[in-house]
Amino acid sequence: MARKKPVTAGSVGELYFLPLGGAGEIGMNLGLYGYDGKWLMVDCGVTFGDETMPMIDVVMADPSWIADHRDDLVGLVITHGHEDHLGAIQYLWPRLKCPVYASPFAAAVLKGKLHETGLQNIVPLHVVAQGSRFDVGPFNIEMVSLTHSIPEPNLLAIRTPAGLVVHTGDWKFDPDPLISDPSDYEALRRIGREGVLAMVGDSTNVMTKGHSGSEAEVRAHLIGLLGRYKRRIAITCFATNVARVESVALAAEANGRSVALVGRSLWRIEKAARELGYLKDIRPFLTDHDAAHLPADQVLYLCTGSQGEARAALARIAANDHPTVKLGKGDVVLYSSRVIPGNEKAIFRVQNQLIRLGVDVVTDREEPIHVSGHPARDEVEEMYRLLKPTIAVPVHGEARHVQVHCALALELGCAQAVAIDNGAMLRLAPGTAEVVDHVPTGRLAVDGQALEGGPRLVRLDSELIRDRRRMVFNGSAVCTIVCDRKGFLLTDPQVTALGLLDAEHWAEEHDLVVEAARDAFEDLPPSGRKDDAVAAEAVRRAVRRQLKEMLGHKPITNVHLVRV
Repeated sequence: MARKKPVTAGSVGELYFLPLGGAGEIGMNLGLYGYDGKWLMVDCGVTFGDETMPMIDVVMADPSWIADHRDDLVGLVITHGHEDHLGAIQYLWPRLKCPVYASPFAAAVLKGKLHETGLQNIVPLHVVAQGSRFDVGPFNIEMVSLTHSIPEPNLLAIRTPAGLVVHTGDWKFDPDPLISDPSDYEALRRIGREGVLAMVGDSTNVMTKGHSGSEAEVRAHLIGLLGRYKRRIAITCFATNVARVESVALAAEANGRSVALVGRSLWRIEKAARELGYLKDIRPFLTDHDAAHLPADQVLYLCTGSQGEARAALARIAANDHPTVKLGKGDVVLYSSRVIPGNEKAIFRVQNQLIRLGVDVVTDREEPIHVSGHPARDEVEEMYRLLKPTIAVPVHGEARHVQVHCALALELGCAQAVAIDNGAMLRLAPGTAEVVDHVPTGRLAVDGQALEGGPRLVRLDSELIRDRRRMVFNGSAVCTIVCDRKGFLLTDPQVTALGLLDAEHWAEEHDLVVEAARDAFEDLPPSGRKDDAVAAEAVRRAVRRQLKEMLGHKPITNVHLVRV
């Protein structure tokens, strides 16, 4: 059977959805909508490295496919200001070179990031008020206010002649969001009456029964909770949760405490929030230097590092490595945040370090000091009743979340529910939704410091990262062979096995490796000893084999052959 002709830039009259990131996973969102030969990008975010990615902190979707078609890329619309939705723009925009559209708060967050890479005066950034409708190429877009754990989250109603698609972004139905506008139910009802072809929707908490809860509930509990403690209090939360930051400030004030922000991202978000009129009734925050002089019962530290990030403020405090903030016996740390899947080890490591210092650690398991920014099952059901989509496309969830979301959508009356992975070209219209092609996908990592011309981006499946991973888990070995031009050794091979052996403490094993290298060279016929490539490869294999037999590791092994 002949393979279908691949879709490259959207066939005329057909409507496509193509995720390059964020499908079958949580984070790293990058979605594309194709119509009439043009593409619209929705979000461009990051995820974060883990223990399998040595020396890697930031990871993003590889945009190579759309970069190859960037003449057909009409724009990038940001749903909200979280890292997993806009954090990659500062790295990837030079490959995309398209206009960017965002609400005022998301735009303020993005401007700070663009400044870091020198793009603040280059990227064409259009600030769009919530509730607005605007055209980007053949797409008419309406930004509809929802609620989330950040100001100004938006659902996108994307209209084309082939149909209306709703891209929910991250959302919840919070009856009292405190600082953002409430969800615009009237707009959702109107869009539902208009007729929704497909809904591409958040799946994060679809397995959680009930309702996600309200920020107002957290604020009320924090005010009462802080009164129980008589020494230093530190609270960690997501820096972008401006409502939570405001709640912490009000709870501290109600209990006679002053708040110090500890961590650069908190100060960046605080600046953006105040510029846009948020936190207007909150007193200026102290620096950690200012707060160091306050009595223990009059200070509250609001810290970055809720996910165990190694360089964040809370991790340094827990390691007793922070220059000004010191916590000890009788002090308390409140985790006003959730554990993002994959971050458990890092978070528990920090919590254990705090406990060893004598600090009490309180999480949302012990006290109701956090509510999720994503919809629980009751809210998901309500969204389907409001919009009545024909097709459901669950994203922003792992396979188990997507499976449950698909089943729920069918129960609620959708004609189709489609589970797709990154790279799947899903034709939404005309006709039945169908995956018609797959495009190459991958992940890029920010590697090291910024170079001239921008940060270095490498593919996670590149040989460079594979070798680095192997070195971390298997070590590396270098063998130097010095011989004459006739192929006779002039001295014993020199072996360095980093992370595996050292000649002082593992002398016997080290000598066995040296012997294996010498035997491999001397066992070669004269022609082989005179051929640099043949001799080096024979020695490399022998060294690696000997280390594998002794230690069970397969190190990266190199041979330097010197002829004199």
